[in-house]
Amino acid sequence: MYSSSSTLWVLIAAALVFFMQAGFAMVEGGLTRAKNAGNIIMKNLMDFAIGTPIYWLFGFGIMFATNNAFIGAIDFLSQGAYTDILPAGVPKYAFFIFQTVFCATAATIVSGAMAERTKFLAYCLYSASISAIVYPISGHWIWGGGWLAQLGFHDFAGSTAVHMVGGVASFVGAKILGPRIGKYDENGKSRAIPGHNLTNAALGVFILWFCWFGFNGGSTVSAEGDATLATLGSIFFTTNLAAATATIAVMIITWVRYKKPDVSMTLNGSLAGLVAITAGTDLVTPVGAAAIGIIAGFIVVFGIEFIDKVLKVDDPVGAIGVHGMCGAAGTLMVGLFSATEYSYAGGTMPKGLFYGGGLQLLGVEAIGVFSVIAWVTVSMFIIFTLINKTIGLRASREDEIMGLDISEHGLESAYADFVSSDYVNAFALAAGGESEAMTGTVPLDKALPVQILTSKTSTASDIKFTKIEIIMKQNKFEALKNALDKVGITGMTVSNVLGYGIQGGRTEFYRGVEVETHLLPKVKVEIVVSKIPVRTVIDIVKKVLYTGNIGDGKIFIYDVENIVKVRTGEEGYEALQDVE
Repeated sequence: MYSSSSTLWVLIAAALVFFMQAGFAMVEGGLTRAKNAGNIIMKNLMDFAIGTPIYWLFGFGIMFATNNAFIGAIDFLSQGAYTDILPAGVPKYAFFIFQTVFCATAATIVSGAMAERTKFLAYCLYSASISAIVYPISGHWIWGGGWLAQLGFHDFAGSTAVHMVGGVASFVGAKILGPRIGKYDENGKSRAIPGHNLTNAALGVFILWFCWFGFNGGSTVSAEGDATLATLGSIFFTTNLAAATATIAVMIITWVRYKKPDVSMTLNGSLAGLVAITAGTDLVTPVGAAAIGIIAGFIVVFGIEFIDKVLKVDDPVGAIGVHGMCGAAGTLMVGLFSATEYSYAGGTMPKGLFYGGGLQLLGVEAIGVFSVIAWVTVSMFIIFTLINKTIGLRASREDEIMGLDISEHGLESAYADFVSSDYVNAFALAAGGESEAMTGTVPLDKALPVQILTSKTSTASDIKFTKIEIIMKQNKFEALKNALDKVGITGMTVSNVLGYGIQGGRTEFYRGVEVETHLLPKVKVEIVVSKIPVRTVIDIVKKVLYTGNIGDGKIFIYDVENIVKVRTGEEGYEALQDVE
C-alpha cells in the first residue's frame, strides 16, 4: 500500500533538489568571469543530464542493490524490486528520482572548483565516473546498508555522503589542474580574481537556500504520523537557523578582518551553514543548530583562506571550503550536538558528547568522515589522472586566456550585446602584455555615436569646433544630460567605460585577498560644440558633477579640425545639423 502524502512529499522534495542545479549554476557563473559563463552553464546542465542515465544504468544498483558491507551490485537498468530499502509507502521510482537528484548534486559541486580551465570533454567524463562509481560506493556505506550504517554512522541528508564527497573531489581536481593563469604572482602571492556578477551569485544562494528545505526535509522520505511531521517541522527550523547564523557570523568575521563586510564570502557563509547542518538536522536542538552555523562560519572563512593562500589550490567559488570542510565538520558535530538517541542495526546510539552521551557517536562519525575522505581522494585521483593522461584535463593557455566560451563552445560571449573587459585582458595577454592581474569583468555598452569626427588638411568653415570629453560617475548622467539640453546641446556620444586615475582606483578585498587595481565603472560623454562657448559647458559640467569627493570626474578639451556627415557628405557646421 502506497502513502499518497509520503509519495507526494518525496516527489516535491526531489523537484526542489533538482532545482538546486539552477542555484549552483548561478553561484558558479556569478563568481567566475564572463568569458566562461556559457561553459559554466553547460557543465551544470550536462552533469545532471549525464549523471541521470549513468545512475540508472549502474549507480543505483551499486548503491542499493544489496546490504553487503562495501558495495551493492551491478543491476543493469536498475530492474530489481529493492523492496528491502524502499521507505514505507513510497514506490520505487519516487525514491529512485529522489536519489538521482542527490547524486547530481554531488557531481555538480566540482564544477565550480575546476572552473575556467577544464576541458569540457574531460569534465563530462569526470561527471560520468563520479555518478557511476565514486558517489554510489560511499553512498552504499552510509545509506545502502553498508559497513558505516552497520556501525551506526549518522548522516541524515548528506553532509558527508553528498557535500563532502563533492568537496574532496573538488580539491583533488583543482590540485591536479593547477591554478588559473594569473592567480598567483611570481612570489606565490594570491591575486584576487573577482567574479563578474554578484547579483547572479546571490540569486543562486537564495535558490539553494530555498531548495535545501527539500534536500533536508525530503530525507524523512515520509509525511505520515505525528512524530514524522514534528521531525519535519524541526528539520525546516534547524536548517534555516544554521544558515542564518552562519551568514551573520561570516559577515561579522569579514567586517573585522577586511574592514568591510565581504559580499561573496558572506554568500558562501550561507551555504556553509546549510552544508554543516545537513548531517544532524534531525537530531539537534535549535541551540545546537545555531552553534553549528556559527562554527561553520568560522570554518568557511579561514578554510577558504587556508586553501588559497597556504595550500595554493585555486578554487574560484570556494567549493572546497563550503562543501568539503563544512561537510566534514558538520558530520563530526553530530557527535557533539546530537540531543536524541537513535536506533541502528547494532542497537541504540547514545546522544552526542555535549548532551552526556560520551564519545561513542563522535568516534563513529570520525571513522565515517575519514574513511570517505580516503575513498574519494584515491578514486578521484585515479580518475583525474587517467583523464589527464589520455585526453588531457586542462585547456590550453590560449584557450584559457580567450575564455572557454569561445574555445569549447564557439560562443563569442554569453552576453551577446556587451563587450567584456575579459577580452581586452585576453588580447593583452596574447600580445605579451602584463595584464594577468586585471581580472575584473564589467560589461561595456557598445557606444552609438551621434557624429563621426575626422581629421582633414583644411577646414570646411571658419567656425571653430571643440570636442569636450567628460569622464563621470554613472549616477550623474541624467542630471548632466538634462542640464546640457537646456543650453541647446542635444547631440552626444555616451559609453560605459572602466578606468582609474592617479589614485589607482579603490582598494578592496575579495574573499580575503586584496584587489590590486580596481577598474571603476564610469560613463564617458563626448560632445562637439561650435557656437556654444566652451567655458559655458565646462561651468555646467562642474556644477552638476561636483561633490567634493575623489572620483567626481575629469573634463578633456580637444580642437577638432573638421566634421563630415557620411550620409550627405556635408562638412563643418552643416554636418552637425539634423534639419534637412
